[in-house]
Amino acid sequence: MAKKAKSRSASQVAVKKRSGAKAATRSVARKAVKAKARAVTPKKPARPKQRIAISHHREEDFKADGLRTYAKYRDLGIAAASHGLAQAHVIRLQSPCNPDEVSKLHFHDVEFQMVYVLKGWVKTYMDGEGETLMKEGSAWTQPPKIKHMILDYSDDVELLEVILPAEFRTVELKA
Repeated sequence: MAKKAKSRSASQVAVKKRSGAKAATRSVARKAVKAKARAVTPKKPARPKQRIAISHHREEDFKADGLRTYAKYRDLGIAAASHGLAQAHVIRLQSPCNPDEVSKLHFHDVEFQMVYVLKGWVKTYMDGEGETLMKEGSAWTQPPKIKHMILDYSDDVELLEVILPAEFRTVELKA
């Protein structure tokens, strides 16, 4: 028995052509919507142009006007030069260390924080890390909002600290 070839009626062919045309139209429309969405994506606002910051060591530049009362800070001019993108300063912790004053658990609401020991030593506590003795030449980062505190330090300790952004919030916690 021979198979009959199926033939489409004219109306079936017309429906097929129309639905193919609709699919092509929908596809073009989707591409146009996606392209428009990409084109409208907001761009980051341009930061003001950074300038050069040069800071030479001068004893009179160490000020007791920073975050901690037991420290003197020497601003390195990075906050002004970077329009608030970052700050950097040298910190001298005042001797003798008074654990009742310095050992306060806290965190900083920052994007980045790095500390480098220029002179002396400092004993710190960081959540998840425990107690660590940092000596001259040691460096560490403190992830955003990590709970930490200073436990002890030498009489001659000096630290270099770099923080992003320049303005940030510090929150003291109950130990």
